[in-house]
Amino acid sequence: MTDETLPPIDEEEVLRMTTDIVASFLTHNSVPADSIPDLIRSVHSTMGEISGSSAKPEPKSKPAVSVSKSVTDDYIVCLEDGKKLTMLKRYLRSQYDMSPDEYRRKWGLPSDYPMVAPAYSRKRSAFAKDIGLGRGGRKGK
Repeated sequence: MTDETLPPIDEEEVLRMTTDIVASFLTHNSVPADSIPDLIRSVHSTMGEISGSSAKPEPKSKPAVSVSKSVTDDYIVCLEDGKKLTMLKRYLRSQYDMSPDEYRRKWGLPSDYPMVAPAYSRKRSAFAKDIGLGRGGRKGK
């Protein structure tokens, strides 16, 4: 075996491996129910030490602009890099491989934080109403 260092494994992967190991162990061994939480903690701790992921959590990133200034009527400013956008969702996926929920969680944003500029949303809504969308369902034959 070489002394080559492997990159640390993220916490989500450590949790997945922990559940796989514990589930496999419990399938083949009889363990009292009150010992299972200790088993989980022990396996998770060991996996964290081995993977190098339990060393320190990532430091909280600083947003490119303050959250309060990130939403204007005409655009939304990406907290990752400060870019002004009309629609944030696609940009997050293509540039950072991040979903809107991951973005909101990372920056501590509320679940109703917009991914589209308010003015653009109103414009699209008015257009949809003008062409007749949203007015009742299909009529039966």
